[in-house]
Amino acid sequence: MRTLLCLLVLAAVAGLAIADVSVTGRWSGSFNITGPDGQTKDSTALLVLKQSGSEITGTVGPNEDEQHAITKGSIAGNKILLESADGDLTLKFDLTLAEDRITGDVNAAGEGRTLKARLDVTRAK
Repeated sequence: MRTLLCLLVLAAVAGLAIADVSVTGRWSGSFNITGPDGQTKDSTALLVLKQSGSEITGTVGPNEDEQHAITKGSIAGNKILLESADGDLTLKFDLTLAEDRITGDVNAAGEGRTLKARLDVTRAK
């Protein structure tokens, strides 16, 4: 019984530690796009994020001059889900946070096309 109680306390403390991690800040890195024909294009990414509880707001884009509002954003544990739009193109981000690095897949659809991309950004200092 005592062992079970200790395990539950440790799990609760670990959960609190994960919840205390904030993604608020600037994140920059790579955005590698794969078109429907398999052609790839390397680009840059800049995310400016603000976290309030499990909600994430802010902007995403290739650089400082081209940013698009996050229309829906959330974090649960180390999983981050974001949505943004670039014209009629809707981007859905399925990301993972690991210390000061966010990586994951981006799927975009709209304007009669679909794209896939791989995002890899680190916290800007």
